[in-house]
Amino acid sequence: MVNYNGELLTEDKPIFTNNNRAFKYGDALFESVRYVNGTLFFWEDHYFRLMASMRILRMEIPMEFTLEFLEEEIKKTITSNKLDSGAVRARLTVFRNEGGLYTPSTNDVSYVIETSAMESPFFIINEGEYEVELFKDYYVNKDMLSNLKSTNKMLNVVAGVYAEENGYANCLLVNTDKKVVEAINGNLFLVKGNEIKTPPLSDGCMDGIIRKNLMKIIAGSEEYDLVEDSISPFELQKVDELFITNSIVGIQPISKYRKKEFEAKVAKSLVGKLNAKARIG
Repeated sequence: MVNYNGELLTEDKPIFTNNNRAFKYGDALFESVRYVNGTLFFWEDHYFRLMASMRILRMEIPMEFTLEFLEEEIKKTITSNKLDSGAVRARLTVFRNEGGLYTPSTNDVSYVIETSAMESPFFIINEGEYEVELFKDYYVNKDMLSNLKSTNKMLNVVAGVYAEENGYANCLLVNTDKKVVEAINGNLFLVKGNEIKTPPLSDGCMDGIIRKNLMKIIAGSEEYDLVEDSISPFELQKVDELFITNSIVGIQPISKYRKKEFEAKVAKSLVGKLNAKARIG
């Protein structure tokens, strides 16, 4: 079942017309949230990111779009699909209603909620082979729109095709200053000694929910020093670890970049702390 503006519909039922603005212009935002045993991980962070992003895109926020309302709509969709007892990936997409060309005729919005079952109830470290390469055909812009979780993801799609064609698990994206900003599907962290580094939002990386919470964990730790600074491609082969973060996987260690192979010791130590923080909320 799919939730369209509060109405539960079978997955095969058509919802959109050819004038849908998410389809025509990528005029939409989305949040992917992990659900376990009645809890949406980091739900407040997801909600407030969505509200801030809607304001930036000049979308009209409906009066009923409260934290509690959207949480209940997500849970209603999970229940309708009989997924309450397991781990679930829920995707909430908000798009501007149809009308207009590039300039919309309305700023009112609609939403769709989709759910799917996941194997693990918590974040786990995948220690398998995970090789990455730089994607340099196109660049991430250094602006606020790059920070948003929007459906404008053509760069990520083309990078994904490049990775698939060349046998890589993922690609690292660079901005117009040739700085490394993120992976196709998440934020990037580097570990060298006791220093953990991640690019700043001003470099154009996604304003990731796990990025935000992991930075809090690292900043509050006595073991590690957090650095938020630009990353040069030349740094990548000089560090001890590289890992990617997102709301569904949690932490994904990178095992290889070019000739350099990496360990995952710090990633393993952080995933337990991340799971603990997710349970607390």
